Amino acid sequence: MRILVTNDDGIHADGLAALEAIAAQLSEDVWVCAPEVEQSGASRALSLSAPVRVQQLGPRRFATNGTPTDCVMLAIHDIIGGPKPDLVLSGVNRGANLAEDVTLSGTVAGAIEGMVQGVPGIALSQTGGPQREDYYEPATAFAPGIIARLIKTGWPADVVININFPNRDVAEIEAVEVTRQGFRDVHIRHTEKRTDLRGKAYFWIGYHQTPSQPDQGTDLRAIYEGRISVTPLHIDLTHAATVHALKGVLGGAPPKL
Repeated sequence: MRILVTNDDGIHADGLAALEAIAAQLSEDVWVCAPEVEQSGASRALSLSAPVRVQQLGPRRFATNGTPTDCVMLAIHDIIGGPKPDLVLSGVNRGANLAEDVTLSGTVAGAIEGMVQGVPGIALSQTGGPQREDYYEPATAFAPGIIARLIKTGWPADVVININFPNRDVAEIEAVEVTRQGFRDVHIRHTEKRTDLRGKAYFWIGYHQTPSQPDQGTDLRAIYEGRISVTPLHIDLTHAATVHALKGVLGGAPPKL
């Protein structure tokens, strides 16, 4: 099995090293193509207005000045010789990718680009929280077995798998839950205005660590309660009920004022 590994935290991220170790337990044919620098929040961005350059850092190991989507596309079409990968693994992200944040995530986007290119994709994220001696230990302990089971079972070609690991000691993690994508009932993104040394304003964008009250069965609830969350994600964002409702209002000739 040929595996392509990518991320959005950058080629030198500890989480990428953790994912390479995970992939090595599943295959001897592991390729790495990741951004030179952090691309968190890049979502499915493509570099359309600037050239993308590729550096080879070692055998089957490459970095680009592009986005996670660029990396996966280039790896599949231009970097990897011979057959395309059988699996794309993206992560392990430093911090969760849950609920509505999956639409912003470069980690999830790496898996989606694999799916778009006809390669099954899995995104992996390690939930943050109190600092651990080995931050990625839950992911490295449980991801190989989960991925192997997923590969054996299979999933639809238009679906990607989003896995989040709780920030707990391995001995305290007793369950995996297949979940649906949640949606927070609090707003956690915020901006902070600062002033540089020349007196000009600038902003940092970040997150408040405010817990929500998610429903049972959601990715958020599973992580809050210490379970590994496995969420099948579908790129079709159409809301079927609203399609049905609007057809009776907007079907036929275009309305005029």
